[in-house]
Amino acid sequence: MQHRRAWALTAATLALCGAIGVAVLARASDRAEPVATPDVSSSAVRVLIPGKPGESATVTDADDVRAPEQAPYNKADVTYAQMMIVHHAQAIEMADLAPSRAANAGVRNMASRISAAQGPEINTLRAWLADRGQNESDPGHDHATMPGMQPAEKMTALKAATGAEFDRKFVAMMIEHHFGAQTMVTTVLKEGSDQIMAEWANETAVEQVSEIRRMRDLGVV
Repeated sequence: MQHRRAWALTAATLALCGAIGVAVLARASDRAEPVATPDVSSSAVRVLIPGKPGESATVTDADDVRAPEQAPYNKADVTYAQMMIVHHAQAIEMADLAPSRAANAGVRNMASRISAAQGPEINTLRAWLADRGQNESDPGHDHATMPGMQPAEKMTALKAATGAEFDRKFVAMMIEHHFGAQTMVTTVLKEGSDQIMAEWANETAVEQVSEIRRMRDLGVV
């Protein structure tokens, strides 16, 4: 949408400049004949398109101008979406334990923040996959080996813990979990081709770096 608005603004600006130029020429002319105002609605508006570095600019009709298409998605984008759904789901599972087990109010608040952020992100990733006819999960993925994923024995221990012990385990495990997500983000930014997915991955990275800092500041580990 922003690209279309930019092209439209460029065309409108050039049309206005053309009209102003005609008026200036009419005033400067010594001839008595009136200068006809061009019919902008029927005249082709020319648009200057800057070239790539080292290339000349080109001129074309405004109607021929199209916003550049985004690069298509690839396997790395699909894999990231599928695996991040599972990765986020475990983070939410951990966060949902906090209200009844955590002693530290900061831990409870952080858990609530994580659930509120990652739940909608899961829905967004699911929609992205569905729009492209891709499955939500791939049986070929070994989710247990994803960076930051917590093993079953640690999850069992977390569920059994309460009070300060829960706080320590939760913060340590969630920081490790978030660092794993950073690794996954780095991979899709290097290997993926979908611009939308890259933007989402960047947002996830920024958000989780902030959460890591806040969890460390709680001082429970």
